[in-house]
Amino acid sequence: MLHKSPFTVPPPPPDVNIHHVFFNRPEQVDWPDFTYYIDAATDKRQTYKGFVAKVKASISALGMPILEGGLGFEVGDIIGIMSENSMDYPVVVHALLALAIPFSLIPAYSTHFELLHAFRLSKITRLFVQPEYLRAALAVAKDVNLPAERIYIIGRNVKKYQGLDNMVERVQKANIPILSPRPATTDTLAYLVFSSGTSGPPKAVMITHGNLIYSVSQLIIVAQERMKVEQPPTPSTPEGIPISLGFLPFHHSYGLHAFCFRNILAPSTVVILSKWNLEVALKVVPKYRITTLNLIPSVVHQLVNHPKFPKTNLSSVTTVGCGAAHLVPELASQFSSFVNNVPLGEGYGLSECTIAALIQPFPGLFEGKAKRYPGCAGILLPGMEARIVREDGSDANTNEVGELYLKGFNVCKGYWNNEKANQEAFVNGWLRTGDMFRADAEGNFFFADRAKDTLKVSGTQVSPVEIEEVLLTQPDKLIEDVTVAGVQGHGRTSDEKVPRAWIVLSKVGKAKGAPTVIKALEEWHHQNLSKYKWLRGGFEVVEEIPKSPTGKVLRRVLVDLYDQRLKKMKGKL
Repeated sequence: MLHKSPFTVPPPPPDVNIHHVFFNRPEQVDWPDFTYYIDAATDKRQTYKGFVAKVKASISALGMPILEGGLGFEVGDIIGIMSENSMDYPVVVHALLALAIPFSLIPAYSTHFELLHAFRLSKITRLFVQPEYLRAALAVAKDVNLPAERIYIIGRNVKKYQGLDNMVERVQKANIPILSPRPATTDTLAYLVFSSGTSGPPKAVMITHGNLIYSVSQLIIVAQERMKVEQPPTPSTPEGIPISLGFLPFHHSYGLHAFCFRNILAPSTVVILSKWNLEVALKVVPKYRITTLNLIPSVVHQLVNHPKFPKTNLSSVTTVGCGAAHLVPELASQFSSFVNNVPLGEGYGLSECTIAALIQPFPGLFEGKAKRYPGCAGILLPGMEARIVREDGSDANTNEVGELYLKGFNVCKGYWNNEKANQEAFVNGWLRTGDMFRADAEGNFFFADRAKDTLKVSGTQVSPVEIEEVLLTQPDKLIEDVTVAGVQGHGRTSDEKVPRAWIVLSKVGKAKGAPTVIKALEEWHHQNLSKYKWLRGGFEVVEEIPKSPTGKVLRRVLVDLYDQRLKKMKGKL
């Protein structure tokens, strides 16, 4: 069955540089000079006009020929950006987009091995790096023959290295002409963003200028539809504009779009945290009267379980969204009860779709037909099509679980330098997401599990997510977090994997003790799940569940540790 979005279909993206969409829209001429960014650590502020001026100067600083005072960035370059969140990160991003020079978003906290993979895969020719990560960058640059003189500093200046501030100052003092944005087509590569890498090495997703333009068009249509139902009230903030908490990493699609791209579509302020810090966040929200929270499930979990959260003044918060991973409905409800009962809007996205594919509709859209359902990932974004596909390649029926396939102009060109991955992920014009969903008759999509994580026990599919949700709903609140994955050694055959649970005890659970908690969870899930879904792999108490910076559970880390212990035990026998 083919599913289509109920929204108006956006026009195909034109052959235009995305810079013009971000900066050269007619309504921006009348914008006031509002506060655009605030550094939460220093309270340093940057106005919108100051940001635009710095972007323009950076375009010239990077793009002008060396003999004319620039660095001579040109077609063929790929620029790495290796930094925590900062006010200068978006400056570099937008300058490179204007120059039609692709950049590679490199997680700064990566290990040497991970950085080596990122540098080699993206084939960067130059690098912007934060001073704190310069030593790590230099070690990898040496291995890939990237000259030190092609490494630049983002943030404060460092001796012997050219920094962004130095470059901008040189352009402004010397009155170097502002370079016009270079032409781009729909297929011009804009940037590379790395997939989460929950299985195998991360892949570099290719996002084009056309992908970005279409993604912006989708967002505008969604906003226009909402305006037909409700006019959002003016925020009660000092400048009357929304204020967001920008802690999501800018090197990830979610953070990049929320705080580097979407915030330029209408006047708003972003308070930047260099990285997530729960204690700092609880102080920053009331201090700056934050109105908008863009969250991930692991952060939601941390907040609702923190003793200071119920005591924090959250009266300014009017909008909350959560993405990057599946959020248990009970957790969403618990969070909203602490935050003015503001509904927690969810969706479904992946870098391969530029940013998103599904969005929970605002209630009342489409002549009152649109509704939000607990646990629903949403409906298709404008212009998108979807199929739910069985293992044999046939289309699933309504409410039947299968793999989600997607199509639309926001779907990426593919993976950079990875033909094998392209052949696996892109089939006859469709993107295979690797996620299991079901869709009802009204086009509402419900997440079931990751296809790669789904287990087969005695020939029957078992969803780890379903088991996790059952365990989390145990009424005595004995655990704070849980993940379930398949392990060997307990199945009917040597290679059969059965579900095992890793649990994080709550304060109540710790008081009762692990044996008591495990016994209670065993009884609970036996009562609520069919026998073939029982945790025959057992339970294990851990201090925390390993997760990526975007909240995706790294099940493979726990399974690898379990397998290593199992091999040692067998070796002793």
